[in-house]
Amino acid sequence: MTRDRGTRTLLVTGAAGPAGRSLGVQLAARSARSPLRVMGVDLAPREVLGIDSMEAVPAAQDAAYERTLLELVSRYDPDLIIPTVSEELPALAVLGEAVGLGRRLVLSDAAPTAIAADKLLTMWALDHRGVPVPQHAGVEELATAAEALSWAGGPVVVKPRRGRGGRGVHVLEDPDDPTWGQLSAGWVVQVFAPGVEYSPQVYRSPATGRCVVVVLEKSGRKQGRVGNATGVTRLPQDAARDVAELAAHVVQALDLVGPVDMDVRRLDDGTPVVLEVNSRFGAVSADAPELLDAVLHEWPE
Repeated sequence: MTRDRGTRTLLVTGAAGPAGRSLGVQLAARSARSPLRVMGVDLAPREVLGIDSMEAVPAAQDAAYERTLLELVSRYDPDLIIPTVSEELPALAVLGEAVGLGRRLVLSDAAPTAIAADKLLTMWALDHRGVPVPQHAGVEELATAAEALSWAGGPVVVKPRRGRGGRGVHVLEDPDDPTWGQLSAGWVVQVFAPGVEYSPQVYRSPATGRCVVVVLEKSGRKQGRVGNATGVTRLPQDAARDVAELAAHVVQALDLVGPVDMDVRRLDDGTPVVLEVNSRFGAVSADAPELLDAVLHEWPE
């Protein structure tokens, strides 16, 4: 439901990171139309457009993180808590249920959030539900880089099961690549999808299940053929319709709600497959402002 009574207070985590800055740009534009007070928290706080004040918090893995965040929630009593840091999402979803944050926390329930936060679990869950994904395995299932390349019939992508953006993502196509020897059971292997890459931005209503999908096409990547986009192009609604339908299928299959950022790429035959899913606003959400519009309109219940 819409909550327009007076100034609304928002708390954005990871406010100085790429996703937080993208939200800040949008919130700065909206503050002229609707009174907002936006507080940011970050491991390394600094001035960010659209964020009125900033507080330091420990890293998401720090034992003090949850207590610090709860103290800030108690002090500022935000109407909405919008997390943008992948590593914090599973613990925050559990914390929200434990202390009754309800839909003030813009996040899916604990189980879907935990699945999306683990790239191998995401592959298993989507594959089990009939959603197209690249051929995949845990690193421990393949003894050598040569075996991985033979298994895939070509290049593979290796990435940490739990990680943010393009950190650690590597295309392996040489059986003597030393990267393989540095991997552990905490990594996933995927067959490399060589086609066009997209970053669908999705909002799924927690009340009605309605999906809003904006398809962004990536143009350039910071790690060469993989990783975070250096730019995106918003596609017309009737373009890449199969990608939009796939993105909606993903959030429904995983029972995710709220904002979702994902990576989709085409195989050699043109089939779009899901590479990974982030159950939060992404770094390119400013190119899909419908997501924030929907959150500000519907959350909290």
